[in-house]
Amino acid sequence: MFKKTYILAMLCIGLAAAQNKRSPNIIIIYTDDMGYGDLSSFGNPTIYTPHLDKMASEGMKLSQFYVASSVCTPSRAALMTGAYPKRVGLEKGVLFPKSTIGLNPEEVTIAEILKEKKYTTACIGKWHLGHQEKFLPHKQGFDVFYGLPFSNDMSKKEQSYLGRYNYKWSLPLMSQSDTLELDPDQHMLTKRLTGKAIDFIKKSKKQPFFLYLAQPMPHIPIYASKEFQNSSTRGAYGDTIEEIDWSVGQLLETLKAEGIDEQTLVVFTSDNGPWKVYKSEAGSSGPLRGEKGTTWEGGQRVPCIIRWPGKVPPATMQRQVITNMDLLPTIANICNAKLPKKKIDGRDVSRLFLDSEFKLPSLDFLYYSKKGDLEGVRSGKYKLLVLPEGTYLFDLESDISEAYNLAEQMPEKVVLLKQKMQQLNLELSNERRAVGHI
Repeated sequence: MFKKTYILAMLCIGLAAAQNKRSPNIIIIYTDDMGYGDLSSFGNPTIYTPHLDKMASEGMKLSQFYVASSVCTPSRAALMTGAYPKRVGLEKGVLFPKSTIGLNPEEVTIAEILKEKKYTTACIGKWHLGHQEKFLPHKQGFDVFYGLPFSNDMSKKEQSYLGRYNYKWSLPLMSQSDTLELDPDQHMLTKRLTGKAIDFIKKSKKQPFFLYLAQPMPHIPIYASKEFQNSSTRGAYGDTIEEIDWSVGQLLETLKAEGIDEQTLVVFTSDNGPWKVYKSEAGSSGPLRGEKGTTWEGGQRVPCIIRWPGKVPPATMQRQVITNMDLLPTIANICNAKLPKKKIDGRDVSRLFLDSEFKLPSLDFLYYSKKGDLEGVRSGKYKLLVLPEGTYLFDLESDISEAYNLAEQMPEKVVLLKQKMQQLNLELSNERRAVGHI
């Protein structure tokens, strides 16, 4: 007990010293549609991800990390604001090129809370929280935006490739509000975005920075550069994942080369689970049931690795439930920044990053469908799903694959959890804030 207390005290002292000397750099790498089972460090037998595996050995894996939605826009809204998508009005599916709504500029993003601490901020990659001028990243706290305003399939060129027609929009590659190219060569997207991210790190290293690198891959249609094509035994999908792994390796090597490795917290995760409908061109949920667009575990439990040398204990596993909404308040605490005045749903879990054995109070986590409808709740080890095809109760600590429905055996638990999720949802509905409109 004494040893554990001493170690925790030293970690806390180290954190405080780092905060007093200089606030840490923050990097969030957010992939698109990567499944829980797509990394070798999370059990994939054929995709080789040595850089992410090394990142896990030097940091912490989160085995129960959840995103607040199983599709792109709501998940990203939750990440940026620390709130359920329903609270910020973006729970009803994804935005399209014809959409006239976006993340309300009155919401406070991670970038905005860090700007108050004089951080330099960049969003590189996919945004998908509104492509109209007032919703773009450089209007939401980011000094730099370079990337795509929405998903890489939202183009007449790519829709045709996927066998869909009569789609009139092209995919823009943007810098701030300017369109640099229409329908850029997606084979080079991962490399180009990685290069931009490295340039930003090198230019910003003398003061604290926040980099949000949102890779558009492996969302369909999947692409990899020539160097990575036919390099994986998993085929084209594996090629794409292995290039993302290379990208992570490049960023971590840059941090070391620039002498800021120990000053930088890096978070790697995905916006939701894999889109399995594309079969061999889709990812893996590993042992989890379901996929993108569902409230089964495979839709919302995603791989997550965090690394901060000297602060996050190496080669550790955090098994408690943590969500992407927790990142904003956690980063705020680590960087000594103020939380938004508006109500959020995430909680500060920074102590879990410092001590893998620290226990937080049990979390009640709501599951919403891809259209924003309430479908379930996680409370402690139990998960209740109320779907059109039936009611399901699972003990997720012993049944990660959601194979054994306990609803008939535990009717009182079903009633209790149903009441809980309805009450929590009612509170969210009453507190729902306006979405942004042009």
